[in-house]
Amino acid sequence: MALYLVTGGAGFIGSALVRELLRRSEQVRVVDNFFTGHRRNLDEVRDGVDLREVDITDLAAVRSAMPGVEYVLHQAAVPSVPRSVEDPLTSNRINVEGTLNVLLAARDAGVKRVVYASSSSVYGGRAAERNDEEMAPAPISPYAVSKLAGEAYCQAFSQVYQIETVALRYFNVFGPRQDPSSPYSGVISLFIAALLSGKRPTIFGDGEQCRDFTYVDNVVEACLLACHAPSASSKAINVATGNRYTLNELFAALQEIVGSEIEPVYGPPRPGDILRSQADIRLARKVLGYEPTIGFREGLERTVRWYREQGQSLLTSA
Repeated sequence: MALYLVTGGAGFIGSALVRELLRRSEQVRVVDNFFTGHRRNLDEVRDGVDLREVDITDLAAVRSAMPGVEYVLHQAAVPSVPRSVEDPLTSNRINVEGTLNVLLAARDAGVKRVVYASSSSVYGGRAAERNDEEMAPAPISPYAVSKLAGEAYCQAFSQVYQIETVALRYFNVFGPRQDPSSPYSGVISLFIAALLSGKRPTIFGDGEQCRDFTYVDNVVEACLLACHAPSASSKAINVATGNRYTLNELFAALQEIVGSEIEPVYGPPRPGDILRSQADIRLARKVLGYEPTIGFREGLERTVRWYREQGQSLLTSA
Protein backbone atom coordinates (compact mmCIF):
# COMPACT_ATOMS: atom_id res chain seq x y z
CA MET A 1 0.00 0.00 0.00
CA ALA A 2 1.73 3.16 -1.27
CA LEU A 3 1.20 6.77 -0.21
CA TYR A 4 -0.01 8.99 -3.05
CA LEU A 5 -0.12 12.78 -2.88
CA VAL A 6 -2.82 14.36 -5.04
CA THR A 7 -2.34 18.09 -5.51
CA GLY A 8 -5.63 19.78 -6.35
CA GLY A 9 -7.32 16.73 -4.88
CA ALA A 10 -10.56 18.58 -4.14
CA GLY A 11 -10.96 19.49 -7.80
CA PHE A 12 -12.88 17.71 -10.51
CA ILE A 13 -10.15 15.35 -11.76
CA GLY A 14 -8.23 15.28 -8.50
CA SER A 15 -11.21 14.08 -6.47
CA ALA A 16 -11.89 11.34 -9.04
CA LEU A 17 -8.30 10.17 -8.57
CA VAL A 18 -8.72 10.21 -4.81
CA ARG A 19 -11.83 8.04 -4.92
CA GLU A 20 -10.21 5.49 -7.23
CA LEU A 21 -7.04 5.31 -5.13
CA LEU A 22 -9.10 4.66 -2.02
CA ARG A 23 -11.09 2.01 -3.89
CA ARG A 24 -7.75 0.33 -4.58
CA SER A 25 -6.89 0.54 -0.85
CA GLU A 26 -4.01 2.98 -1.34
CA GLN A 27 -3.05 5.69 1.15
CA VAL A 28 -3.99 9.17 -0.03
CA ARG A 29 -2.86 12.62 1.01
CA VAL A 30 -4.53 15.65 -0.59
CA VAL A 31 -3.33 19.23 -0.81
CA ASP A 32 -5.65 21.93 -2.09
CA ASN A 33 -6.18 25.63 -1.42
CA PHE A 34 -9.82 25.42 -2.64
CA PHE A 35 -9.27 28.17 -5.22
CA THR A 36 -11.10 26.09 -7.83
CA GLY A 37 -11.68 22.86 -5.88
CA HIS A 38 -14.50 22.19 -3.42
CA ARG A 39 -14.54 20.36 -0.10
CA ARG A 40 -17.86 18.81 -1.11
CA ASN A 41 -16.04 16.78 -3.78
CA LEU A 42 -14.42 14.78 -0.97
CA ASP A 43 -17.38 14.60 1.40
CA GLU A 44 -18.01 10.87 1.01
CA VAL A 45 -14.31 9.93 1.41
CA ARG A 46 -13.15 12.53 3.95
CA ASP A 47 -12.46 9.97 6.69
CA GLY A 48 -10.07 8.03 4.44
CA VAL A 49 -7.97 10.99 3.30
CA ASP A 50 -5.20 13.05 4.86
CA LEU A 51 -6.54 16.43 3.67
CA ARG A 52 -4.33 19.50 4.04
CA GLU A 53 -5.16 23.05 3.03
CA VAL A 54 -2.01 23.99 1.14
CA ASP A 55 -1.26 26.50 -1.61
CA ILE A 56 1.30 25.08 -4.02
CA THR A 57 2.84 28.53 -4.44
CA ASP A 58 4.05 28.16 -0.81
CA LEU A 59 7.16 25.98 -1.09
CA ALA A 60 7.49 25.40 2.65
CA ALA A 61 3.88 24.23 2.88
CA VAL A 62 4.32 21.88 -0.09
CA ARG A 63 7.46 20.44 1.49
CA SER A 64 5.58 19.82 4.73
CA ALA A 65 3.10 17.62 2.85
CA MET A 66 5.70 15.52 1.04
CA PRO A 67 7.35 13.21 3.66
CA GLY A 68 6.59 9.54 3.05
CA VAL A 69 5.02 10.14 -0.36
CA GLU A 70 5.95 7.67 -3.10
CA TYR A 71 3.89 9.04 -6.00
CA VAL A 72 2.69 12.57 -6.72
CA LEU A 73 -0.34 13.13 -8.97
CA HIS A 74 0.03 16.84 -9.68
CA GLN A 75 -3.40 18.12 -10.72
CA ALA A 76 -3.38 21.55 -9.05
CA ALA A 77 -3.70 24.37 -11.59
CA VAL A 78 -5.82 27.23 -12.85
CA PRO A 79 -7.43 25.15 -15.63
CA SER A 80 -8.87 27.75 -17.96
CA VAL A 81 -7.80 29.33 -21.24
CA PRO A 82 -10.17 32.34 -20.90
CA ARG A 83 -9.09 32.99 -17.31
CA SER A 84 -5.43 32.88 -18.37
CA VAL A 85 -6.12 35.40 -21.12
CA GLU A 86 -7.68 37.75 -18.57
CA ASP A 87 -5.07 37.12 -15.87
CA PRO A 88 -1.84 35.57 -17.19
CA LEU A 89 0.11 36.43 -14.03
CA THR A 90 -2.04 34.20 -11.83
CA SER A 91 -1.88 31.34 -14.33
CA ASN A 92 1.89 31.61 -14.43
CA ARG A 93 2.24 31.84 -10.65
CA ILE A 94 0.12 28.78 -9.93
CA ASN A 95 0.76 26.63 -12.99
CA VAL A 96 4.48 27.31 -13.42
CA GLU A 97 5.87 28.42 -10.07
CA GLY A 98 3.56 26.03 -8.25
CA THR A 99 4.70 23.12 -10.42
CA LEU A 100 8.33 24.01 -9.75
CA ASN A 101 7.60 23.95 -6.01
CA VAL A 102 5.99 20.51 -6.28
CA LEU A 103 9.00 19.18 -8.19
CA LEU A 104 11.47 20.65 -5.71
CA ALA A 105 9.61 19.19 -2.75
CA ALA A 106 9.26 15.81 -4.46
CA ARG A 107 12.96 15.74 -5.32
CA ASP A 108 13.99 16.55 -1.76
CA ALA A 109 11.60 13.95 -0.29
CA GLY A 110 12.83 11.15 -2.56
CA VAL A 111 9.49 10.63 -4.33
CA LYS A 112 9.52 7.77 -6.85
CA ARG A 113 7.56 9.51 -9.62
CA VAL A 114 5.61 12.69 -10.34
CA VAL A 115 2.71 12.46 -12.81
CA TYR A 116 1.95 15.94 -14.12
CA ALA A 117 -1.38 17.06 -15.58
CA SER A 118 -0.55 18.84 -18.82
CA SER A 119 -2.96 19.82 -21.57
CA SER A 120 -3.75 19.35 -25.25
CA SER A 121 -3.66 23.14 -25.48
CA VAL A 122 0.14 22.96 -25.85
CA TYR A 123 -0.40 21.91 -29.49
CA GLY A 124 -2.13 25.19 -30.30
CA GLY A 125 -3.96 25.41 -33.59
CA ARG A 126 -1.78 22.99 -35.54
CA ALA A 127 -3.48 21.82 -38.73
CA ALA A 128 -3.14 18.05 -38.36
CA GLU A 129 -5.48 15.10 -38.65
CA ARG A 130 -4.47 14.11 -35.12
CA ASN A 131 -2.13 15.67 -32.61
CA ASP A 132 0.74 13.35 -31.77
CA GLU A 133 3.58 13.82 -29.34
CA GLU A 134 6.19 14.27 -32.11
CA MET A 135 4.56 17.54 -33.18
CA ALA A 136 6.28 20.73 -32.10
CA PRO A 137 4.15 22.54 -29.51
CA ALA A 138 2.66 25.87 -30.57
CA PRO A 139 0.75 27.32 -27.58
CA ILE A 140 -1.55 30.26 -28.33
CA SER A 141 -2.79 31.11 -24.81
CA PRO A 142 -1.05 31.91 -21.52
CA TYR A 143 -2.62 28.75 -20.07
CA ALA A 144 -1.04 26.61 -22.79
CA VAL A 145 2.32 28.31 -22.26
CA SER A 146 2.13 27.60 -18.54
CA LYS A 147 1.36 23.93 -19.12
CA LEU A 148 4.22 23.58 -21.60
CA ALA A 149 6.57 25.22 -19.10
CA GLY A 150 5.50 22.64 -16.52
CA GLU A 151 6.32 19.86 -18.97
CA ALA A 152 9.76 21.35 -19.55
CA TYR A 153 10.41 21.54 -15.82
CA CYS A 154 9.40 17.89 -15.45
CA GLN A 155 11.80 16.80 -18.18
CA ALA A 156 14.61 18.94 -16.74
CA PHE A 157 14.14 17.47 -13.26
CA SER A 158 14.25 13.95 -14.71
CA GLN A 159 17.49 14.71 -16.52
CA VAL A 160 19.26 16.76 -13.87
CA TYR A 161 17.98 15.30 -10.60
CA GLN A 162 16.99 11.77 -11.71
CA ILE A 163 13.45 12.06 -10.35
CA GLU A 164 11.01 10.22 -12.60
CA THR A 165 8.31 12.39 -14.15
CA VAL A 166 5.53 11.82 -16.67
CA ALA A 167 3.47 14.57 -18.33
CA LEU A 168 -0.02 13.58 -19.46
CA ARG A 169 -1.66 15.85 -22.02
CA TYR A 170 -5.37 15.78 -21.19
CA PHE A 171 -7.90 16.37 -23.96
CA ASN A 172 -11.15 18.08 -22.85
CA VAL A 173 -11.94 16.05 -19.76
CA PHE A 174 -15.56 15.93 -18.57
CA GLY A 175 -17.67 14.09 -16.05
CA PRO A 176 -19.35 14.30 -12.63
CA ARG A 177 -18.24 17.04 -10.20
CA GLN A 178 -17.10 19.41 -12.93
CA ASP A 179 -18.18 22.75 -11.52
CA PRO A 180 -20.81 24.54 -13.67
CA SER A 181 -20.90 27.65 -11.48
CA SER A 182 -18.12 29.54 -13.27
CA PRO A 183 -18.07 30.98 -16.79
CA TYR A 184 -14.62 29.35 -17.04
CA SER A 185 -16.00 25.86 -16.48
CA GLY A 186 -15.83 23.11 -19.07
CA VAL A 187 -18.33 23.45 -21.89
CA ILE A 188 -20.10 20.17 -21.12
CA SER A 189 -20.86 21.10 -17.52
CA LEU A 190 -22.13 24.50 -18.67
CA PHE A 191 -24.34 22.98 -21.38
CA ILE A 192 -25.82 20.37 -19.03
CA ALA A 193 -26.50 22.86 -16.26
CA ALA A 194 -28.20 25.22 -18.71
CA LEU A 195 -30.38 22.54 -20.31
CA LEU A 196 -31.46 21.08 -16.96
CA SER A 197 -32.34 24.59 -15.76
CA GLY A 198 -34.27 25.50 -18.90
CA LYS A 199 -31.73 28.12 -20.01
CA ARG A 200 -30.10 28.76 -23.38
CA PRO A 201 -26.33 28.19 -23.21
CA THR A 202 -23.84 30.10 -25.33
CA ILE A 203 -21.66 28.50 -27.99
CA PHE A 204 -18.73 30.76 -28.81
CA GLY A 205 -18.05 30.77 -32.54
CA ASP A 206 -20.03 28.75 -35.07
CA GLY A 207 -19.96 25.51 -33.08
CA GLU A 208 -17.96 23.66 -35.70
CA GLN A 209 -14.80 23.64 -33.60
CA CYS A 210 -14.14 20.04 -32.59
CA ARG A 211 -12.73 18.39 -29.50
CA ASP A 212 -11.60 14.96 -28.32
CA PHE A 213 -13.96 14.86 -25.33
CA THR A 214 -12.60 12.43 -22.73
CA TYR A 215 -14.59 11.03 -19.82
CA VAL A 216 -12.84 11.49 -16.48
CA ASP A 217 -12.59 7.77 -15.63
CA ASN A 218 -10.36 7.29 -18.68
CA VAL A 219 -8.03 10.00 -17.41
CA VAL A 220 -7.93 8.49 -13.91
CA GLU A 221 -6.90 5.14 -15.36
CA ALA A 222 -4.15 6.75 -17.44
CA CYS A 223 -2.79 8.62 -14.42
CA LEU A 224 -2.53 5.49 -12.32
CA LEU A 225 -0.96 3.53 -15.16
CA ALA A 226 1.57 6.36 -15.56
CA CYS A 227 2.71 5.93 -11.95
CA HIS A 228 4.17 2.52 -12.71
CA ALA A 229 4.76 2.15 -16.48
CA PRO A 230 8.50 1.34 -16.72
CA SER A 231 9.28 3.31 -19.90
CA ALA A 232 7.04 6.34 -19.29
CA SER A 233 9.49 8.56 -17.41
CA SER A 234 10.47 11.84 -19.10
CA LYS A 235 7.74 11.45 -21.70
CA ALA A 236 4.77 13.64 -22.59
CA ILE A 237 1.80 11.43 -23.48
CA ASN A 238 -1.66 12.19 -24.88
CA VAL A 239 -4.65 11.04 -22.83
CA ALA A 240 -7.88 11.08 -24.83
CA THR A 241 -10.12 8.78 -26.87
CA GLY A 242 -8.78 9.40 -30.38
CA ASN A 243 -12.19 10.65 -31.58
CA ARG A 244 -13.59 14.12 -32.23
CA TYR A 245 -16.98 15.82 -32.04
CA THR A 246 -17.99 19.37 -32.87
CA LEU A 247 -19.67 21.53 -30.26
CA ASN A 248 -22.82 21.41 -32.35
CA GLU A 249 -22.73 17.59 -32.30
CA LEU A 250 -22.10 17.68 -28.56
CA PHE A 251 -25.04 19.98 -27.96
CA ALA A 252 -27.37 17.86 -30.10
CA ALA A 253 -26.37 14.75 -28.13
CA LEU A 254 -27.06 16.51 -24.83
CA GLN A 255 -30.44 17.77 -26.08
CA GLU A 256 -31.38 14.16 -26.81
CA ILE A 257 -30.10 12.78 -23.49
CA VAL A 258 -31.71 15.53 -21.42
CA GLY A 259 -34.89 15.56 -23.51
CA SER A 260 -34.74 19.27 -24.26
CA GLU A 261 -35.58 21.34 -27.32
CA ILE A 262 -33.78 24.43 -26.05
CA GLU A 263 -31.48 25.93 -28.68
CA PRO A 264 -28.11 27.56 -27.96
CA VAL A 265 -27.12 31.18 -28.40
CA TYR A 266 -24.09 31.77 -30.62
CA GLY A 267 -21.54 34.34 -29.54
CA PRO A 268 -18.24 35.64 -30.91
CA PRO A 269 -15.19 33.33 -30.81
CA ARG A 270 -13.05 33.59 -27.66
CA PRO A 271 -9.37 34.61 -27.80
CA GLY A 272 -7.03 31.65 -27.42
CA ASP A 273 -9.63 29.06 -28.44
CA ILE A 274 -8.44 26.22 -30.67
CA LEU A 275 -10.60 25.26 -33.64
CA ARG A 276 -9.66 21.60 -33.89
CA SER A 277 -8.30 19.16 -31.34
CA GLN A 278 -8.05 15.39 -31.72
CA ALA A 279 -5.48 13.09 -30.17
CA ASP A 280 -3.30 10.33 -31.48
CA ILE A 281 -3.22 7.92 -28.53
CA ARG A 282 -0.85 5.30 -29.91
CA LEU A 283 1.92 6.29 -27.50
CA ALA A 284 -0.41 5.96 -24.49
CA ARG A 285 -1.40 2.50 -25.69
CA LYS A 286 2.22 1.45 -26.20
CA VAL A 287 3.86 2.97 -23.12
CA LEU A 288 1.05 2.93 -20.55
CA GLY A 289 -1.10 0.06 -21.76
CA TYR A 290 -3.92 2.60 -21.83
CA GLU A 291 -7.23 2.00 -23.55
CA PRO A 292 -10.25 4.32 -23.10
CA THR A 293 -13.15 2.27 -21.75
CA ILE A 294 -15.90 4.90 -21.44
CA GLY A 295 -17.02 6.36 -24.76
CA PHE A 296 -18.47 9.76 -25.59
CA ARG A 297 -22.17 8.88 -25.39
CA GLU A 298 -21.87 6.75 -22.24
CA GLY A 299 -19.80 9.46 -20.58
CA LEU A 300 -22.42 12.10 -21.37
CA GLU A 301 -25.22 9.89 -20.02
CA ARG A 302 -23.31 9.25 -16.79
CA THR A 303 -22.60 12.94 -16.38
CA VAL A 304 -26.18 14.06 -17.00
CA ARG A 305 -27.38 11.43 -14.54
CA TRP A 306 -25.02 12.78 -11.86
CA TYR A 307 -26.14 16.38 -12.38
CA ARG A 308 -29.77 15.32 -12.16
CA GLU A 309 -29.05 13.54 -8.89
CA GLN A 310 -27.56 16.72 -7.45
CA GLY A 311 -30.77 18.68 -8.03
CA GLN A 312 -31.29 22.41 -8.26
CA SER A 313 -28.86 23.29 -5.45
CA LEU A 314 -25.97 22.75 -7.84
CA LEU A 315 -27.66 23.86 -11.04
CA THR A 316 -28.96 27.18 -9.77
CA SER A 317 -25.41 28.29 -8.98
CA ALA A 318 -24.44 27.82 -12.63
